[in-house]
Amino acid sequence: MLGRLGYFFICFLWLLQSSKVLAVSNDKKPILIICSYNPAAHQTSVTISDYMDEYSKLGGQRDIIIENMNCKSFSEAPLWSKMMTQILAKYQGEKHPAQIILLGQEAWAAYLSQRDEMQVKVPVMCSLASSNVVILPEDTVGSLDSWMPESVDLFDDHLNIPELKSGFINQYDIEGNIQMIQAFYPKTKHIAFISDNTYGGVTMQALVRKEMKKFLDLDLILMDGRKHSIYTIVEELRQLPENTVILVGTWRVDMNEGYFMRNATYAMMEVTPTIPTFTPSSVSLGHWAIGGVLPDYRKVGGEMAMESVRMDTHPQDTVKHLSVIGCKAVLDSRKVKEWGLDPAVLPFKVQLVNQPVSFYQQYTYQIWSACALFVILVLGLCISLFYYFRTKRLKDELLKSEKDLRVAKDRAEESNRLKSAFLANMSHEIRTPLNSIVGFSDVLAVGGSTEEEQQSYYQIIKTNSDLLLRLINDILDLSRLEANRVTLTWEECDMVQLCSQVVASVSFSRQSSENQFLFTTSFESFRMVTDVQRMQQVMINLLSNANKFTKCGKITLDFSVNEETQMAVFSVTDTGCGIPKEKQGLVFERFEKLNEYAQGTGLGLSICKLIVHKWKGSIWIDPDYTGGARFVFSHPLNLNIEKE
Repeated sequence: MLGRLGYFFICFLWLLQSSKVLAVSNDKKPILIICSYNPAAHQTSVTISDYMDEYSKLGGQRDIIIENMNCKSFSEAPLWSKMMTQILAKYQGEKHPAQIILLGQEAWAAYLSQRDEMQVKVPVMCSLASSNVVILPEDTVGSLDSWMPESVDLFDDHLNIPELKSGFINQYDIEGNIQMIQAFYPKTKHIAFISDNTYGGVTMQALVRKEMKKFLDLDLILMDGRKHSIYTIVEELRQLPENTVILVGTWRVDMNEGYFMRNATYAMMEVTPTIPTFTPSSVSLGHWAIGGVLPDYRKVGGEMAMESVRMDTHPQDTVKHLSVIGCKAVLDSRKVKEWGLDPAVLPFKVQLVNQPVSFYQQYTYQIWSACALFVILVLGLCISLFYYFRTKRLKDELLKSEKDLRVAKDRAEESNRLKSAFLANMSHEIRTPLNSIVGFSDVLAVGGSTEEEQQSYYQIIKTNSDLLLRLINDILDLSRLEANRVTLTWEECDMVQLCSQVVASVSFSRQSSENQFLFTTSFESFRMVTDVQRMQQVMINLLSNANKFTKCGKITLDFSVNEETQMAVFSVTDTGCGIPKEKQGLVFERFEKLNEYAQGTGLGLSICKLIVHKWKGSIWIDPDYTGGARFVFSHPLNLNIEKE
């Protein structure tokens, strides 16, 4: 039951909302815009264009109708009220507008003059109008060129206009302009006010006459466009008395209804070069007037559109949303400098316009173009330098590659030579023991030899087999060391004991030798970390090599420690034939034999060199020893150096 009631309640709300939307959509009343001037006029066209664009963006649905009063000179003022009546009469009944927008002071004044006769009052918005107005004259006024109406203020005089819902209203500060004049020119006695033959000119003149009553010490000279043409007013300006300051109100239409633009004020300026000029409405500011306190003009088309939408959506709102455009004090910086004025004497803040343009502002395009060109040139230079250095680097790499290729070629040729030498040496070294082994094996196989001869043959075969095995082992060791495929096995040992064992082993294996093998050291015991097997291999190779070239002499292994370099130093000294100094650098090369008839392959010392370099040591021949030959090699004491 409750669910069904809720459903009906929602349907009721939906129907209620739909009826409201339908009511709004059925309200097709237009918005009527009444312009004082032709909509093609610049300020009017900009305002209407901004209004329509913003109104469309805000979702406004009403049609917009524009009526034009084509107001010109003030001599037509009695007709404006009738024109307003005729325009409003066109929109009665079904065509009755939802809003009326009055654009310009003439339209606003025409509406005020006959609003009491309107039967239906619709919401009204005014724009491009001022707070001070004069009520349009009736036909019975007489000559309009001498008519002096009183100024009426929308706010101060409390005009009762209940249908006025919104507006954008300018205010003119005549008192502020007089204060500015007196601050700059305290000796001023006369104010010459220029106004033209338009409603705006008459309205501003009325306001000036009203405000000047506050300054009884100043004489007001009215230069009325209703009584002057541009030519006669120029003559009047020539006759102005001393201590006079000009206040330019408006000037568009003269007594002959001639329409003038800026050229009119230029003509006036030329005949008053020594008389300072100010303006309460921005007329002639920038070329003639020094400055003035004038409305802070701004574009209001967009704000008008927002107000139209607000009036549509809140028709019961009784508050008047009137936006008053206040005034600001403005000075032309060029005129201030020309007249030698100091803005600091003013009792209020002032805004300087037409300030000298800086070099950057004046030549912004040229500066940015030059910067862009500079950046392009720098970029081009950077690219050129990049390719230059890149080409140079490639050239250097090519030269290096060429050099490397030559080195590689030389190495290849050297390798080829070494290969040939290796094959030649191997052929000789392998063929010699193999011949002995094969030959004496054949002799043993034939038989007929005594037992003593057989033992002799057997010993020869065993010796040559050992020689061949040692040769093969040396070749394998050399190839593995050169290919860096040998890994050292570190362990701690007593180096004194190891050296003693090596000397004893070599002495025992060389029983047939007539040499004496000795070991000397200053240490009773010294423990260090090394690869025991490789250390023994180096010592045995050096001792065996010394044994080959020593006859009935001494071969001494010595061990010492260099504390300064943290190295263990080993030396093998013999009393043999020695090595000539010019050949000492060759003994560590592969297959290098100083005596071609001596037994061996010439690989032992080369293997020793590779092993010693493997543990980051050095090996050399002592050039100062002359009693035979002395080979010296070193071994690091610090194990951390060896571990990688």
